Amino acid sequence: MPIASLDDIRARLGQEIGVSDWILIDQARIDAFAEVTEDNQFIHVDPEAAARTPFGGTVAHGFLTLSLLSRMAADVMLRPEATKMGVNYGFERVRFLAPVRADQRVRGRFTLAAFDEKGPGRHQFVHGVTVEIEGEDKPALVADWIGMIFV
Repeated sequence: MPIASLDDIRARLGQEIGVSDWILIDQARIDAFAEVTEDNQFIHVDPEAAARTPFGGTVAHGFLTLSLLSRMAADVMLRPEATKMGVNYGFERVRFLAPVRADQRVRGRFTLAAFDEKGPGRHQFVHGVTVEIEGEDKPALVADWIGMIFV
C-alpha cells in the first residue's frame, strides 16, 4: 500500500486514488472459491451446463469478485506510515452489475469518499470502488467500502 501522511490522505477526498493491477479470474480460481465456500452451483463449476445459459459459460461468484477487493486495495489504498493495523469495517452498498466470465480479468478503481477521525489514533475511511472487467463497458460491481486504520 502506498504511504501518505494523514494530511495528504485528507487532501485526496473526493478524488480517485488509484487503479489496481489486472487480476485473472480463471476456472481454477473459480473452482477453488466454490470449494472453499461450498457454493458449487453449475454456472460456476460446470462449463458444459453453463454454456447452455445466457452467460455462455462459467462465471465467477459475485463474492469471489468482492473478495478480491483486499488484493486490489493493496495496490492503491493510501496508508499512514505509522499504521499499526487496518481492519475491514464493512460496506454501505454493494451491487453486482455484470457477470465475470471465466478467463476474464478484473481491476479495481478506488475513490476516497470519506476520511474521518473516530478517536485518538483511529480513522475511518470509505472508498467508492468500481471493479472493471477488461474489454467490457459495464463493471462487475460497485461498492462503498468502509475501513478503519489505527495509527
